[in-house]
Amino acid sequence: MVTDVATVSPSRFVQLLADEQRWRLLQELVRSDRKVSELTELVGRPQNLVSYHLASLRNAGIVSARRSSADRRDTYYRIEMRRCADLLCGVGSALQPGLRLDVAPRTLDGRPPRRRPIVLFLCTGNSARSQMAEALLEHHSGATIRARSAGSHPKPLHPNAVRVMAESGIDISTRTTKHMDRFRQTRFDRVITL
Repeated sequence: MVTDVATVSPSRFVQLLADEQRWRLLQELVRSDRKVSELTELVGRPQNLVSYHLASLRNAGIVSARRSSADRRDTYYRIEMRRCADLLCGVGSALQPGLRLDVAPRTLDGRPPRRRPIVLFLCTGNSARSQMAEALLEHHSGATIRARSAGSHPKPLHPNAVRVMAESGIDISTRTTKHMDRFRQTRFDRVITL
């Protein structure tokens, strides 16, 4: 059944997630982009069944596929986090408007938090991995988390990092690399080394 991505109803979204095999596939895709062969092994199901369920998830826009740049024969599947978040919000609203999920986190009394958490991604060069992690966290958190990146020995921004992020619709071309000393006085909620 091909579904128009824009018109997946809340009940259809719940049906898609309620299937045990699709749920297991999504749990794996949340961890990392995967090939069908990897998913087949991870969930212990035949390739044709895995492909069938991936097609259902793709038709709803919950999962997308991309060809490997290293080997064009391989296709990698990934979960569309923003799409899932939007559909999940729609489920709550459809059931009862008071169950609508807010994009921004709220405190127990319903008010926005006083400050957004801040995360530092730290690596050696601050030229690729940490820059990408910073941009991805900012993008996928919907501005609810502040992200920063730095390196112990900064190098120029790597052109492949810019290219890969652009393929995901995220522009990091104007970012600059930073030495970790720049954030010496900043208090972070989390520091993640890459």
